[in-house]
Amino acid sequence: MTEGEMLKLSVEEFSRIQRYMLLAEKGSEVYKAMKERYIDLKVILSASGVNLTEIDRIKE
Repeated sequence: MTEGEMLKLSVEEFSRIQRYMLLAEKGSEVYKAMKERYIDLKVILSASGVNLTEIDRIKE
């Protein structure tokens, strides 16, 4: 997998996890589990030089 393909998948997953988080109840166990993945993806994307300003809808 190329770096570009990996970035594309990470951005898509970041978008998807945020959509699910917005649907979940904030204090729920499901939300907490999704937030862990959200943070992982945020770190990966930031380290890859992706500007999260426009795509981060959760902003936690």
